[in-house]
Amino acid sequence: MSIPASPGLASIVQRPAARPSSPAGAAGSPVVSVDATAPSHAAGVPGPAPERAGARRRPAATAFTAAALIAAGALAAAVPAGAQGGRIGPTPAGPPPEGTVPPPTAQLLGDEVEATAVALRDAAVKGTKAWSLVSSLTTEVGPRPAGSPGDRRAVAWAVRTLQELGFSNVHTEKVMVPHWERGAEAGEIVAPYPQPVALTALGGSVATPAGGIEAPVVEVAGLEALDHLEAAKVKGAIVFFNTRTDRTRDGSGYAKAVPVRVSGAARAAKLGAAAVLIRSIGTDSNRLPHTGTQLYEKGVAKIPAAALSNPDADLLAAEIAGGKPVRFRLNLASRSLPAAESANVIGEIPGREKPEEIVLLGAHLDSWDLGTGAIDDGTGCAIVIEAARRIGELKTRPRRTVRVVLFANEEFGLSGAEAYAKAHAKELPRHIVALESDLGQGRIWRLESRVTLESMGWVRDLHRLVFPIGAGSGTNQGEGGADLVPLERAGVPSLSLLQDATAYFDFHHTANDTLDKANPRDLDYNVAAWSAVAYAVAEMPGDFGRVFPKPPPKP
Repeated sequence: MSIPASPGLASIVQRPAARPSSPAGAAGSPVVSVDATAPSHAAGVPGPAPERAGARRRPAATAFTAAALIAAGALAAAVPAGAQGGRIGPTPAGPPPEGTVPPPTAQLLGDEVEATAVALRDAAVKGTKAWSLVSSLTTEVGPRPAGSPGDRRAVAWAVRTLQELGFSNVHTEKVMVPHWERGAEAGEIVAPYPQPVALTALGGSVATPAGGIEAPVVEVAGLEALDHLEAAKVKGAIVFFNTRTDRTRDGSGYAKAVPVRVSGAARAAKLGAAAVLIRSIGTDSNRLPHTGTQLYEKGVAKIPAAALSNPDADLLAAEIAGGKPVRFRLNLASRSLPAAESANVIGEIPGREKPEEIVLLGAHLDSWDLGTGAIDDGTGCAIVIEAARRIGELKTRPRRTVRVVLFANEEFGLSGAEAYAKAHAKELPRHIVALESDLGQGRIWRLESRVTLESMGWVRDLHRLVFPIGAGSGTNQGEGGADLVPLERAGVPSLSLLQDATAYFDFHHTANDTLDKANPRDLDYNVAAWSAVAYAVAEMPGDFGRVFPKPPPKP
């Protein structure tokens, strides 16, 4: 999972602009743009009363509430809700607006559609093949970083698995990906009290010189604290970012802390630092460091960067607090290799009436190299595959095509997502909606959307499908996932089935991301929500319009 640069999508308002050619069956769908000042359907809209599954009801005419402004920009500390793929954080509600948003229209799923969706949901709760898929991927393939032999094995696994499960149009689409290797890594506190530590290189880090780097340590609380230091204090030193990650259900603690990992090395290099150490961006107390992408800046020196396990960060901080000068030795043998060929893997459940219209279910196939990528993102792959498979087994398939896309290289730059958007540019207007599973396997606790206001009646109906298994109603500020960013730029609406991330960042990007962390029952509940929602969207007569990011203001 990564948090990509994004325009900071917040909410949506009508934009008086001509819409692109309507997809088949979507004539008259409104065009909207994203704006941080528009209202949402967050808290304040009454949730559904607990009701008998499948029971019919009349739509309620309710007001939408205003949402708080979300900070925009690449990897900002506050990232909007809707977090599969990593863009995560809460959105507080405000008072209801007056005269801004029309009440939802009378949109209801038909009785047969709802009954089928409920049946899919309830059957999945009783048991699915999702855990077996995670087991197969992690056992037969294991780690699969972009460009590696494991990456190639994963592509072959995905093709074989989709074919064996009866998907149609199974194929790969070439993607060129960066190829970085970790190599040997070691670190130790040299003075005042020598201690070895557990650390790991951050993704993309350059190596240290052959003999390593030994230098004094300068501790800072975060990026802002670094900016207040004089360059003379930092020059030639190893900067230690001691930034803790808060445990939260929605992942907002990660969103707040992760800019240190992504930008710390580049920022410290501008002041002449020799290397960077960070406290792992994770919520555990295991002596297992968390890796993840870090980015250099053009024209700025590239310096080595590594993450300490949380206990070792505590150890280093304790020695610094003692008041004596602290020196550290870092040795990394990481290297970047030429770009390698990988692939997106695609399989479909063709629609019976409108096969040209697409409901996209996405996850990313790659992983980091330390663990076996069980919950990042083996579980996501399993959830979307199994949900689509169960829809494909229905006697009557939905009217639209359900397309599973297993994206290449999400972790290290969204190569697969960008390649998919480019290769399918002409058919993106026919992508009715996109969803991505990339926040582990905690049970779904909230349904978010990013659709036109006129189509909110459909979202309310979808929420009624997942309410009985624990999902609350979210906002219309959802951002479907990192791999969906290029699709969102093209106006594709998205839905987000938010997973409980309370424990996710204990294991995320560590050697502890292994099969034992995948809970079969939690996976079943995920598949229950995904299969019900995906089927209903693929079968419903209406659509969600087009939603475009609002262009940034001119300087």
